[in-house]
Amino acid sequence: KACTPNYSPGRGWPTSQTQDGFEDILEERRNSSDLKYALRCYAPVLYKGVTPCKANMLKNIVLQSDQLRYVINQVSQESGEAPDIIQEEASVILEEMAHRLQISTVRFFAFALSKAFKTLFQHVCVNEEGIQRLQQAIQEHPVVLLPSHRSYMDFLLMSYILYTYDLALPVIAAGMDFMGMKFVGEMLRMSGAFFIRRSFGGDKLYWAVFSEYVKTMLRNGFAPIEFFLEGTRSRTCKSLTPKLGLLNIVIEPFFKGEVFDVNLVPISISYERILEESLYARELLGVPKPKESTSGLLKARRILSEDYGSIHVYFGQPVSVRSLAQGKVNRSTYNLFPRHIPRKPMEETQSFVNDTAYRIVRLQEDNMVLKPWVLMASLLLQNLEGMELSVLTEQTVWLRGLALSYAAFLDWPDHAPTAKVVSSSLALHRGLACVSGGRVSLVVGEPLGPVTPEEALFNRAVSVLSCASYRNQVLHVFLRPAMLAVAMHTAASSKKNEVYNCFSFLWDMFSNDFILCPGDTVQDFEEACYLLVKTGAVQMPQQDIVMTDIGQPTLSFFNGLLEPFLQGYQVVCRYLCEEASEGLTEKQYIPAVRSFAHSVLCVFTGNLRCYEVLSSDMQKNALAALLRGKLPTQKALLARL
Repeated sequence: KACTPNYSPGRGWPTSQTQDGFEDILEERRNSSDLKYALRCYAPVLYKGVTPCKANMLKNIVLQSDQLRYVINQVSQESGEAPDIIQEEASVILEEMAHRLQISTVRFFAFALSKAFKTLFQHVCVNEEGIQRLQQAIQEHPVVLLPSHRSYMDFLLMSYILYTYDLALPVIAAGMDFMGMKFVGEMLRMSGAFFIRRSFGGDKLYWAVFSEYVKTMLRNGFAPIEFFLEGTRSRTCKSLTPKLGLLNIVIEPFFKGEVFDVNLVPISISYERILEESLYARELLGVPKPKESTSGLLKARRILSEDYGSIHVYFGQPVSVRSLAQGKVNRSTYNLFPRHIPRKPMEETQSFVNDTAYRIVRLQEDNMVLKPWVLMASLLLQNLEGMELSVLTEQTVWLRGLALSYAAFLDWPDHAPTAKVVSSSLALHRGLACVSGGRVSLVVGEPLGPVTPEEALFNRAVSVLSCASYRNQVLHVFLRPAMLAVAMHTAASSKKNEVYNCFSFLWDMFSNDFILCPGDTVQDFEEACYLLVKTGAVQMPQQDIVMTDIGQPTLSFFNGLLEPFLQGYQVVCRYLCEEASEGLTEKQYIPAVRSFAHSVLCVFTGNLRCYEVLSSDMQKNALAALLRGKLPTQKALLARL
């Protein structure tokens, strides 16, 4: 289970290390009173011994800050309204936004979540060394918690874990949609959530209130600040392109010299089985997302009868912003202006924040704990007609060896026979795959009556996309070697520079689909070459890259891994070149390209099996890639792919 991460992001970042061990925090909960646990003495150590700040005091500090007063006067001059009126607007915004953390509510959640987690999950495993590092970091400098985001469960789980280990509870950035949930919304607010709009537009006052609220909490170290760098849950279970707004806000106090340092803590939350798996697939296929509501939450109680396996939560090494910024950002320029005057970030600052965001997400990926099912899902998606159970078992063992050689963090049961590991995974994911007559195939929902070809296609796509959400969890391990395998297949010759040109094209094209750090094309290419040589799949005599005698299975698997993305991009490209009208808007694009993909799949089912092109995620990413490049060039090379 222990391995060394394969990614070295550079100076100031955590160096490669052996992964920590895990402790199952539910084990004690199963053997002791949940009520005693919820009511136990809770006395977390705070930043430099600071006294916790009551919610009303915090709001007063924000409303009286120089920065907010400056913006209020600006807005007053621009709108012609009196400063007192703008001040009242700011107060209303803050009242709507602010958390009201209360220990009594936290204790209620501690009790309720203990009951729920013991029903839903077999284990909730946490790396204790990471907890110890976090405990030390909280005492030294302001801390920002940056978890991955795959489920609604994430922020509840984070607070539950910190309460369990007697650590300071975080204040959590949450979307406004949660605030609309009767009773539950206020419970979340009283457990540390503060609510923000999904977008601010040009609302200068709202941005000023929001940013000053977050920075006040950070500067004073009242509590760790928690937010999701990806901005929203990933419906595909691939890491999403990071959003920079909140990261800019929490780093700015360091640039302005208001704090000595800020610790960023990447946290990886890995689910063996995702609660929302079928819901996500339907959302990607155009079914509207259910509105967050208390009644919807109550209806979801049926999930308590299901088994969702294990959760692993890995607290990464705290990353010092001070160390990262050394030699990259000239902080002296911030002394040229009064601190309370808002300024647009300088180009070098924007570049630094962007680079930091990408590398934090890479660290999240490296510390994701992968279960055997993600390997099995990867194989089943390359064999949609099904596989013999014995063949699936054999290939899963082969893929396990490949993943471990690429430093994947794989949780494979010790001393368990492979056949038992595979059968246990199939039992847990019986809603996605079944065994019949010694053959394993994906499960397609049984229709209640006659179905149209379109409905049959939709049901099949739900099955494929649900399974793909697990394959996507291992893509970061294989992505760079897979792009090299496709580049070797596509390049006009085996010359290294020819292969690199194709790799570079793929790298740029997939930069919305995967986390590829800006400027790392050459480094990623060299890493891919190293990994394929290491596992004996290719050799590099002089300036060539050629497949070895034993490399065919590896390169074939990697080509198959990226085939859904390549076929999907081809379909989108075809639509834009053959069908799209001149005045096509983004709102019209998604249903139009989905309809086109439906027709292509219905006609060419035998040749084209890319059900993933029906996903709105792929459609948006493909469009972004084509708009970023030169369409004729992209079209020509896609045809070759």
